[in-house]
Amino acid sequence: MTDANAKQHIEARLHAQPGADSRSTWRYAVAGLSASLVGLGLARFSYTPLIPALIAAKWFSASDVVYLGAANLAGYLAGALAARAVSARIGAVRALRAMMLLATLSFFASSTPVSFTWFFAWRFLSGLTGGIIMVLAASVILPHTSPSRRGIVGGVIFAGVGLGVAASGTLVPLLLQQGLQQSWYGLGALSALLTLASWWNWPEEVKTDAAPTHHAKQRHASTAARALLIQYGLNAVALVPHMVFIVDFVARGLGQGIAAGSRYWVLYGLGAIAGPLVAGHLGDRSGFGPALRAAFLIEAAAVLLPTVSTAPVSLIVSSVVIGGFTPGIVPLVLGRIHELVPHAAEQQRATWSHATTSFALFQAAAAYGFSWIYANTGGDYLVLFALGGGAVVLALAIDLGLALTTRKA
Repeated sequence: MTDANAKQHIEARLHAQPGADSRSTWRYAVAGLSASLVGLGLARFSYTPLIPALIAAKWFSASDVVYLGAANLAGYLAGALAARAVSARIGAVRALRAMMLLATLSFFASSTPVSFTWFFAWRFLSGLTGGIIMVLAASVILPHTSPSRRGIVGGVIFAGVGLGVAASGTLVPLLLQQGLQQSWYGLGALSALLTLASWWNWPEEVKTDAAPTHHAKQRHASTAARALLIQYGLNAVALVPHMVFIVDFVARGLGQGIAAGSRYWVLYGLGAIAGPLVAGHLGDRSGFGPALRAAFLIEAAAVLLPTVSTAPVSLIVSSVVIGGFTPGIVPLVLGRIHELVPHAAEQQRATWSHATTSFALFQAAAAYGFSWIYANTGGDYLVLFALGGGAVVLALAIDLGLALTTRKA
């Protein structure tokens, strides 16, 4: 059976056996959710509430803890760059299973402060697993999903990121009551259970050949795809002020204390759970191009809102909306890639890999750049929100400009 015939066979099955294939699709989606929860949600976001405990227990100094946090971002970028090579060498499904195992191992390895180098290496590896999972999980599952449900299935896959954010504000504090070492054990045990539960639920890989397309149309799709990479990176910049500074802004900037700041982080996490599901559903209903444009507009308003008002209702809306788009932008961009690069599975995977790399680069640069700006403006948080809002406004302008240029052509 040729690759093209294999694709036709799968699509025929989707229509011929809707009940059975629907169950399979959701089984695959839950496997993807488990992977994103382990490699992205827990491996990245559970570290934040552990930072005070790491310093209090004298495992590491405050400055060392910052570098250890950055190790995860560096590993994520490396994972995004290496994902396709790893997939080509051992297969995407094997790579996903291996990354979930490696992330699980990283939790147990972090339970003892052997040395700074040891801890840095495992934080880097935990980030590496997230980068590889981000690139490969959806590309394995979506070929088995009917086009009309790609948004919501993508939303389920990346809801794991939101669950990780929520767990960082709820589960980790409970584990810390048992002790710092026990917290790492608990995260490792949860990760192991998720890895085991998803092990046999991954689908077989499907590869398709690129369908012949008109040269002008292909050139436009390529231009739009390249623009999308920049837009996705700018979106990463827009997310950084809330992701890094919202708790400190409320706690110290507004003088409301750590408890109040933590409540906004919980709201951010609740938004992050619902965000990818809502965004994916909207993408299925309206098309991913219009949905992405609307997302940029809503994000711009939400990021800029604290510069206009710091009333509780404004901060609640801003935290929930940006929390929702932190993982919610992912199924929209992924769906848009499938619209711009139809039928060519390997090209879709390559484009998504480049998009993930762009996101990681822009996010890391913004995290360090905004920290520098914060330090050199005497702690002016509002400048950071303004810059973040400006970044996503630029992303929207690129989208509108491209649409206008295409219409004139």
